[in-house]
Amino acid sequence: MSPDTHEERADAPGTFAVELPVFAGPFKVLADLILDQKIDVCDVPIATITDRFLEHAKDAERWSLDEATWFLAACALLLELKVGRLMPRRDTPDEEDLLGVSPDLIYARSIELAAFRLVAVEIARRLEEESLHFTREAGPPPEFAHLYPDVMEKVLAEDLAALAASLLRPPPLLDLSHVTPIRYTMDEARAAVRSHLDRLGEATFRDLVADCDERIQIVVRFLVLLDLYREGKVDLAQAETFGEIQVRWGGDAV
Repeated sequence: MSPDTHEERADAPGTFAVELPVFAGPFKVLADLILDQKIDVCDVPIATITDRFLEHAKDAERWSLDEATWFLAACALLLELKVGRLMPRRDTPDEEDLLGVSPDLIYARSIELAAFRLVAVEIARRLEEESLHFTREAGPPPEFAHLYPDVMEKVLAEDLAALAASLLRPPPLLDLSHVTPIRYTMDEARAAVRSHLDRLGEATFRDLVADCDERIQIVVRFLVLLDLYREGKVDLAQAETFGEIQVRWGGDAV
């Protein structure tokens, strides 16, 4: 890419550009070159780029949420690449590294290799011999049936009764005294809100909860309003913070 093209993209509004010894131009182009391995990530000072981006983001006219999101994702990827390049790596030694130039070590390894080959041949021979043997699948002949142990010899009726009682005993009742019972449901709150809006047409949230006796009813009706607003069936308006919430029915009539 030519320097003139870099200058045109750097002058574009909302485009973050960098000036480094290895590159000058838009940061997105720099990130693409690093990912294409045309620029070494170790030559790019990410901390300096971050400081310049923060200065660039202070200008409200040049601020862009998409650009900031992309910058964070790109910096995270570049940091991961840079850490991977800078961290030491454990090299796996090959056969030559293990043997070196010692003839004694080479002779010892040849003896071990011959031993492994002999063991492999012996294992293969035994597997072939064992393949000719088959296990007996039939049970003992009937004339030896009197030798079997009687499994019910020591079992008494009392033992069977105790076992049946433990298996057939009903489970203990679960204590739910600590669980707050449901006294007001979403369906009931939805019906009440719909009834008020059908009657009033437009009302404040205070009017919709005027007949509530408990705080849980107010909370559930507020959740119903949020659900109806998400469905597009009511319109909500609030003139000021913590002010009255105006509710107007916007759904189809029943």
